[in-house]
Formats: sequence, structure tokens, C-alpha cells
Amino acid sequence: MAGLWLESWVAGAAGGKWYLAKLSSVGSISEEETCEKLKGLIQRQVQMCKRNLEVMDSVRRGAQLAIEECQYQFRNRRWNCSTLDSLPVFGKVVTQGTREAAFVYAISSAGVAFAVTRACSSGELEKCGCDRTVHGVSPQGFQWSGCSDNIAYGVAFSQSFVDVRERSKGASSSRALMNLHNNEAGRKAILTHMRVECKCHGVSGSCEVKTCWRAVPPFRQVGHALKEKFDGATEVEPRRVGSSRALVPRNAQFKPHTDEDLVYLEPSPDFCEQDMRSGVLGTRGRTCNKTSKAIDGCELLCCGRGFHTALVELAERCSCKFHWCCFVKCRQCHRLVELHTCR
Repeated sequence: MAGLWLESWVAGAAGGKWYLAKLSSVGSISEEETCEKLKGLIQRQVQMCKRNLEVMDSVRRGAQLAIEECQYQFRNRRWNCSTLDSLPVFGKVVTQGTREAAFVYAISSAGVAFAVTRACSSGELEKCGCDRTVHGVSPQGFQWSGCSDNIAYGVAFSQSFVDVRERSKGASSSRALMNLHNNEAGRKAILTHMRVECKCHGVSGSCEVKTCWRAVPPFRQVGHALKEKFDGATEVEPRRVGSSRALVPRNAQFKPHTDEDLVYLEPSPDFCEQDMRSGVLGTRGRTCNKTSKAIDGCELLCCGRGFHTALVELAERCSCKFHWCCFVKCRQCHRLVELHTCR
């Protein structure tokens, strides 16, 4: 696998999840060297890597997609999914059984499934292509055609590659059960939001014939769905159910969680103060919203410490005009705005 490559890509022994560090450019190297240099992989993952080398670049893209989506969804929270130069890149918070760890596991497994599925449909991978099981005429009367996304292959690869670490260390441990559940919840977020896209055929744009195909949702939609699951995540504890161990709600008054819900084992820190040993950056210096009463507001985001206010000059495009044909010309305007940052 030449070109862009993971210099340090760790499925950490403590956290057991993908951590994407920095990318670097390397030349062509052997398959064995490629997979052996992926630090932190257990032997079964190394073997799977060697058998599926062409898929690994999609896995890398999925991991990067997961990090970017995590940072977007939590951009206004005390924990903003910031990454570190050290490993694990999210800090030790994801090595604990917290809500944040639940989200990271879910979005990561979803990212791998999503990226592999899209690679199948775009023809990048020899081992898979479009979903050919979707064909014929639907009950709604349209014709299945085009290239339906092969989500079954993407989900199956994510299950095989991402989950193997948890299964190898004993899926009956509390943390392994939590990780496996959240991995699956991430993939369910894609499956639940699969959509039908269509194209009309006919004279002058009429829809005499409509052909449709199944497509994965935008990854932003997957991120939104998992963020909602994060807010409603269930605190669980392991309990013997029959001959096996299972996770059940810690509070008996709560209804049992479903396969699509996120679960966690222990409460989160408040993320207010910096703790570099745990990878917590704190909220000092973070921009806050003075008028908001939500978590992005200065009172909550700054943890009651107060905030600084400064006037800063903001440059932006203004007075934009469309010129025929075919460009838009704008002026650059400057205005003073108040910037509030946590003490």
C-alpha cells in the first residue's frame, strides 16, 4: 500500500479501539512490512490486513472520517474530542468505560463500515462491488437499478476487523461487552438511515420510468444520530443472565437498551481542568457564547470560572455581486466583534 499511510495507527491494548495518529508518505513496501508496521494490531488483525491489503486505505479513511465527525459533533462541549500528539490520540478518557469512549467506539466502527462500503460502490476494491441483491421491481412500483451501496460487505468487514480485538480478549469482560455493543450501535446507525435515491426517465423530464438504488446516508447524519444516542446513553453494569454475562441498566427503573443505543460503565470526568496525564485539555482559553444558556454558554463551558472579553477585528467577504458570465466578485469588509474566552 503505497502513498499516504498510517505512521502510527494503534488499536491500543488498554482502549482496544482505532487511534489514528499522523499520516506520512512512504514508498512502495511489501505486504508483510505494511501490516507489521501497523502498531498495536493483534496477530489476527495483522493476518486479516495481509489478506485484505487493498481495503486498508479505506479503513484509514474511515478512521479519519470518524475523528473529524467526532470533533464536529462535540465542538461546543467541554470535551471537544480534541486529539493529542501522543497515543491514544483522544487521551485516556477513551480507555475508561465512559460515554465519550462509547461514542468514539461507535463512530469509529461506523466510519470503517461507511468508508469500505463507499469504496466497494466506487469500484476501488476487487473483492466487492455494488449490491446485486437489490434488483427487480419494488412494491412501490419503481425499478431497482444503478449501483446500490454494498452496506452488507462494509458492515461485515467492520465486524471482522474492528471487533476481533474485543473477542480475542474474552467477550465476557465488562469492557469488552461494552465495546462490542457500541461498535454494533455505530454500524446500526448507518443501517437504520439507509436511503433510496432515484432518477426519473422520460420525455422532457417526465417520470415515465423511475429507477432507484439504495445508498448510505451522509456521514454527518450518522454523526448526528450517534450524538443523540450519546446524550441518551444508558449506564449499565454486568450481570449474569442464564449461563452468560450481559450488560443491564444500573438503574432498574430504566427500560433495557436496544442494539442501537450507546451504553457506558462509569461516569465521565467534568473536563473542566487540564489533566495531561489523562489527556484532558480543560476549557481554559476556549471560546464561549456569552448569551447561550446551553453547554456552549460561558457559564457552563467555563465551569463557573468566568471569562475574558476582547474586541477582535474580523475580515469577511461582503457586497458580493454576480457578474455575467460567470463569477462572483466580493469586497473584503472588516468589523469588530466581541470574543469571549474561558478564564
